[in-house]
Amino acid sequence: MVSSDQRRRQLAREKFERQQQRREEARRRTRRLTVVIASVVAVAAIVGVGSYLALDGDGKKDKSDAAASASPSASPSASESSAPEPALKIDKKAKYTMSLKTSQSDIGFTMDAAKTPHTTNSFKSLADKGFFDGTKCHRLTTQGIFVLQCGDPKGDGTGGPGYTIPDENLTALGKAGKDGTVTYPAGTVAMANTGQAHTGGSQFFLVYKDSKLPPTYTPFGTMDDASLKAVKDIGAAGVAGGAADGAPKKAVNISKAAVDKS
Repeated sequence: MVSSDQRRRQLAREKFERQQQRREEARRRTRRLTVVIASVVAVAAIVGVGSYLALDGDGKKDKSDAAASASPSASPSASESSAPEPALKIDKKAKYTMSLKTSQSDIGFTMDAAKTPHTTNSFKSLADKGFFDGTKCHRLTTQGIFVLQCGDPKGDGTGGPGYTIPDENLTALGKAGKDGTVTYPAGTVAMANTGQAHTGGSQFFLVYKDSKLPPTYTPFGTMDDASLKAVKDIGAAGVAGGAADGAPKKAVNISKAAVDKS
C-alpha cells in the first residue's frame, strides 16, 4: 500500500515533470520567436536592437503546483548565458570553503574541488568578484522537497552570471530508483538549473531535510552542522504568506560571500 507521504512525493514529482514540459515548450516558442525577430531585423537593416526573452514560466504557476514548481530551477535568459565560464584556476587537490554572511546567520559549506572542479572554480571566481554580495536567497520550499535557493542576482529565479557550467558528480548520490529519484541528504549543497543538462550558473540550493530529486543537480558542497541548523530554522519559519514555496518568511540577505582555500 502506498503511504500518504509516498503519494504526496509522487504527486510533487509528477507536477515537477509537467512544469519541466511546460518550460521546454516555452523554450521552443522562444527559439521560434528569436528566429522571427532576427529575420525582421536583417530585412529592415536595423542595428542595435536587443530583446530580453524569458525562458521560464514561473510567474504563471498556480499555488497548487507550489512544491513541484519549487524544484531547484534557474532560468536565465539566453542573452545571459553566452559568455565562457572562468578559466580553471583552482587546485583540484585542495579544500575550498564558501562562507556566507547573511541577515539570519552565517552559513558555510565545503566544496569538493576534486569531483566538481568547474563548479568550485566558478563559485570562487564569482565570490572573488563580489557577485553574491547584496543578493538574497529568493526561494524556500517546505513541501515535497526541502531546500533554500540562493545565488540569483535578480532575486526572482531568472538571474545568472552570464555563462553556464557543465554538470558534475551526478552519480555521487547513487543510482536512481524506480521513481527516477535519489535522495539529496540534509546538508547537501547543489546546483540549480533550467531542467536541461549543463545549464547551471550561479543559483544553488541548500538541502535542510532529506529530499528526493532526479539526479540531475550537481551536488558540490556539504554544510557544517551549525549552518545546517541555521537553514533548518529558516525552513521552520516557513514561506511568506503561508505557501509551500516562495520567498522565506525570514528574509535571507547575503551581505558578503567568500571562498577560501585551506
